[in-house]
Amino acid sequence: MKEPIKNIIFDLGGVFLNIDFQLTNQAFIQLGVPHFNEMFTQHFSNPLFELLETGKIGDAEFYDLFRQESKTNLTNEQIKSAWNALLLDFPKERIDWLEKISKKYRIFLFSNTNQIHHDYFIQDFADQFGGKNFDAFFEKAYYSQFLGLRKPYPESFQAILNEQGLQASETLFIDDTIKNIEAAEALGLQTVHLKHPFTVLDLAL
Repeated sequence: MKEPIKNIIFDLGGVFLNIDFQLTNQAFIQLGVPHFNEMFTQHFSNPLFELLETGKIGDAEFYDLFRQESKTNLTNEQIKSAWNALLLDFPKERIDWLEKISKKYRIFLFSNTNQIHHDYFIQDFADQFGGKNFDAFFEKAYYSQFLGLRKPYPESFQAILNEQGLQASETLFIDDTIKNIEAAEALGLQTVHLKHPFTVLDLAL
């Protein structure tokens, strides 16, 4: 018998923030990087992107290394614009739902992201929701570039459980990527693999 859920750790992209990896792929194709999807997808990333997502390199170094990897002379702004193209909108009904659920559970965010994307979606959320801070909806928001760890590595989940004093068996993890779900389950967390067309609004919590 499963333990009652007391805590929820949410993913960001595909859960609260709509994303489309193909838009970034198409943007880079238009900029003369025809094989971007061999460098980065939802399920695979070149070591360059892992370095960025764990904060091992900063924006400037990423742009330089990207130019080397892609054998292009793109400007920083061109790379940034194409890289951010995958980030879409925060549907209001999901944010309203999040506000309600935060009154019932201890809630946290854990996202594999990077400073370029983080700067963009935090500002975009504020613009969309009258200056509100997205992170304020959570007891704590964990972003991989600050944590120095990313999903699906077990130590990333363990770091959050330890810091917050959470019991894995009482904690629900919600993500749209199966590798992350499997890693969380292996540590004893309860999980929901959120697959299109389902959204958080379909969850019985």
